[in-house]
Amino acid sequence: MKMGPLLGALEDSSLAPFGTLDAEITPETIDFFVSDAEGDPDCPSEGFSSIEQALNVLRQGKFYKTSSINGIFADPIVQIYVLVVIVVDDESGDVEGNLVIAASLTSPAAMAFIVKHGSGIVSVGMKAEDLERLKLPLMSPEDKDDPSAPSFTVTVDVKAGTSTGVSASDRAKTVLALSSANSKPEHFRRPGHVFPLKYRNGGVLRRAGHTEASVDLVMLAGLSPISVLSAVVDADDGSMASLPNLRKLGLEHSIPIVSITDLIRYRRKRENLVERTSVSRLPTKWGLFEAYCYCSKLDGTEHVAVVKGKIGHGQDVLVRVHSECLTGDIFGSARTGIGLGHKLRAYNLQDQGHDTVDANLELGFAADTREYGIGAQILRDIGVRTMRLMTNNPAKFTGLKGYGLAVVGRVPVLTPITEENQRYLETKRTKMGHIYGSDIQEPLAGFISPNVNDTNSSVQEIE
Repeated sequence: MKMGPLLGALEDSSLAPFGTLDAEITPETIDFFVSDAEGDPDCPSEGFSSIEQALNVLRQGKFYKTSSINGIFADPIVQIYVLVVIVVDDESGDVEGNLVIAASLTSPAAMAFIVKHGSGIVSVGMKAEDLERLKLPLMSPEDKDDPSAPSFTVTVDVKAGTSTGVSASDRAKTVLALSSANSKPEHFRRPGHVFPLKYRNGGVLRRAGHTEASVDLVMLAGLSPISVLSAVVDADDGSMASLPNLRKLGLEHSIPIVSITDLIRYRRKRENLVERTSVSRLPTKWGLFEAYCYCSKLDGTEHVAVVKGKIGHGQDVLVRVHSECLTGDIFGSARTGIGLGHKLRAYNLQDQGHDTVDANLELGFAADTREYGIGAQILRDIGVRTMRLMTNNPAKFTGLKGYGLAVVGRVPVLTPITEENQRYLETKRTKMGHIYGSDIQEPLAGFISPNVNDTNSSVQEIE
């Protein structure tokens, strides 16, 4: 059986399947952003409030009188509204804003404000254990397999003290009942007018959704982990409110606006996402390495850091962050994941004319599903502080910001160009901004063999 390049290379120390081992002699480049101060994760995105500002308002628990709502709040009430905005960082540029309050502090007046300025649909973000306690199953069981979709349960109204269930007062009572640890399944009618939503364990670090953002915010504010949220819509045509209109609403009512992106950065900086589980010697034909194994606290996924030599003070360390791809790493596929089964389906789509980005989107995956926050924490744990990052992908620079890390230079990755992967690499350049040479068809002969069984093969320096 012919071995893949990674396994094959272990059998022949004179050749390397990729250009990574010769990176020390590869000239560094500065053809995209590098910095010795990678940015402050607590600094909000332009035009948004900081997470701390929003949490402070949540903790104060007050919403003051405003003339725009005709003095309905003549006195401060025990409630606060936080407008959460997500700006999707892809080509669609979609924006959705939700009014968010803590369920445990809900009042009829607060609910009236949400109903007036929101979509009219009032949702409640809840953890799985609370939904199970109240016997609230998912409205559509297949949603549990779709991480991109919000997971609605059956709708409810509380029985005690309500009439139709649709008034602001009735919905406030239902929300308070959902947030009470003393509530029981028999206390609710099904269906109703309040829409519970299942919060995914790990919050925005697992799924960058409004449900997760709202529950994370109230938890970070020290309140019970149950939220109320309602999407803000345009008053004229009922479409999702634009970012300028969201900012106008926030300014008019002194509501802080925060982005989910900033919330993710805030949590990543403060929370330890991985646990070191073991360290082992790893002897190879290239010398002795150390392998550090880590386990994700979010989903149990294992990650490995392979270290050659001493990191010392952690300055100017050569680093490669590699997302595993079974078909490429083990089977030696030149079309290099999204998992073995999905990758094979993607191959079929590519054979039908799709490129790698279109194939991923067709299967329901993002163009690039990689997550670099875990890697950043691992690098910090093993002692890296500044690095020369081995990559052709500018996204890795932003993905590794924060955590006290700094990127001080880039080392290009050298990889074989074959008939099978040439289109893949060109798609990475044109659609995802990877940095390649102007002509990837021109091979760089005699540098590193892409196939350990063919010493005459050549590779291209991807620059």
